[in-house]
Amino acid sequence: MRVLVVEDEARVAENIAAALRESAGLAVDVAASGPDGVELGRQANYDLIVLDLMLPGLDGLAVLKAIRAKGQTAPVLVLTAVMEKASIVKLLNAGADDYLAKPFDLGELLARAKALIRRGKGVSHPKIEVADLVIDTLEKTVTVAGKAVELSPTEYRALEYLSHRPRSVISKQVLLEHLYDYNWEHHSNVIEAHISNLRRKLNRGNEGHWIETLRGRGYRLMAAGSGA
Repeated sequence: MRVLVVEDEARVAENIAAALRESAGLAVDVAASGPDGVELGRQANYDLIVLDLMLPGLDGLAVLKAIRAKGQTAPVLVLTAVMEKASIVKLLNAGADDYLAKPFDLGELLARAKALIRRGKGVSHPKIEVADLVIDTLEKTVTVAGKAVELSPTEYRALEYLSHRPRSVISKQVLLEHLYDYNWEHHSNVIEAHISNLRRKLNRGNEGHWIETLRGRGYRLMAAGSGA
C-alpha cells in the first residue's frame, strides 16, 4: 500500500514515515506544505493520506477540499491540535475519515492507519482469505492450506495488494505505484521478478496457480488457486 504524509514539521514527518515503512511495510511519500500536498494528492492513487491541519501555503482543510474535488478517494487521517467541535465537524464534512489529536502516540496512528486502509478496500477483518490462502495483515504472515509461506517484504506487499481485488486484473504500473514511493526508479522488470518469485513460493506443494499473468494487461489473483 502507498501512503501520502502531508506534514511540515520535518521530525514529525520523518517519524511517521519511518513507522509506516518499518512497522506497516508501506511505501510513503512526504509533502512539507499544503500546495505540495495538493500536487502529490492529485498525481498518484494513494491508499491513505495522513494530513496535518496546520500547514504553510494552504491549511489542511483547504488541501482536503482540493484533493477531494479532484476525485481522490483515499481515506484521510487528519492530525490536529485544534479539537473544537466546529473544526472537527468541518473536517468530517469536507471528506476526512478520521482524526488524531496532537501530540499522538505512533502506535495509535499505525493502528488507525491500518484500519482506514482496510476499510478503504472493503475489508473489515485483518485476515484476508482467498480459498485456502490466508493473509494476516497485522502479523504480515501468509499461509496456504495451513502451511506458512515465507515472503520478502515486497513480495508480501504485492500479494496483499492483489488480494484486495481477487480476479481483478492489476497492471504493472498500478503495482509499481502502490509498492514504491517517488524515490524509486520504476522498472517493470522489477515487478516481473517479484511476481515470479511470489508465484513460485505460493505454488510450492500446491497444484494450483494462484497468480495469473495476462500478457500486456497485468496480473490477477485467482480466487480458487486453480488458474483460468
